[in-house]
Amino acid sequence: MKTSLVIGVVLCGLASSSCSVKKFAIKQIGDSLNSGPSVFETDDDIELVGEALPFSLKFVETLLAEVPNDPDLLITAARGFVLYTYGYVDFEAKQVLETDLDEGRRLRARARRLYARGMGYGLRGLDRFYPGFENQLKTDPVAAVALLKPSKAKRDVPFLYWTAAALGLAISVSKDDAAMLSRIPEVEAMLNRAIELDPGWDNGALPAFAVTFEGAKPTGGSRQAIDQSFRTAERMSAGKDAGLYVSYAENVAIPEQDAVLFRDMLGKALAVDADSVPARRLANLIAQRRAQWLLGRIEDLFLIVPETTETTGAQ
Repeated sequence: MKTSLVIGVVLCGLASSSCSVKKFAIKQIGDSLNSGPSVFETDDDIELVGEALPFSLKFVETLLAEVPNDPDLLITAARGFVLYTYGYVDFEAKQVLETDLDEGRRLRARARRLYARGMGYGLRGLDRFYPGFENQLKTDPVAAVALLKPSKAKRDVPFLYWTAAALGLAISVSKDDAAMLSRIPEVEAMLNRAIELDPGWDNGALPAFAVTFEGAKPTGGSRQAIDQSFRTAERMSAGKDAGLYVSYAENVAIPEQDAVLFRDMLGKALAVDADSVPARRLANLIAQRRAQWLLGRIEDLFLIVPETTETTGAQ
């Protein structure tokens, strides 16, 4: 979190005798937390962040207990739970499943619960702006997202992105759950509406998400759609999003059993200078750690692993 958070904590203590002043102080903290990338996202120590994030997330939840519908705190919670779960709990589950099935399943179930918690905060924010949004999203996703106003894109798109990401990732760890799989249209509706409202948001985060989403569809995604989103995201991020290359490797190279493309994409991910974009530093480091892990499993992921270093690339 930001340095001003400490000041906010002090203010909360001083304001304990006045409910309105206390809530004002908490709202100031929320505004500070959501004013830019956090010290977690810019940190270069993955382990340190992993140890610190749970405490910070619980602190944000404590603040939300006082001001349940504060949009800055809600988006901070949604984003924080997705980042922590994907980078740590979900990743650990994938590693552990290779050696301890029971423990891996336990971690995967925990990841699902944490993703759901992040999704809940995102939906609470959207429901605050558009009453009834959450219920309508379940019954008619396209009509629900149509409620969002273009004039409020700057406010709404982060909620759409992190809510869709949380739900999409929850589905990814629940592939044997028909009820969760039935919610894929909700993810698609939120992603598509976010792209309509602000296609260039966060330097290509939306088309990068589209690569993952399209590739992870149970029926198999469109290679043409994946490649189009990939090229757009790569251009918008100036090739500095390591996660984009990892996603392409996982969602295209593995299903197509193209080990050459797999190596090429992961090589590009590892070549990204994590320090070149401070706001994306942690995300890039997490992606590069995943890339190293995937490369170590290449013999398990591919039936044929050629020695050649040629690349086929995105078409």
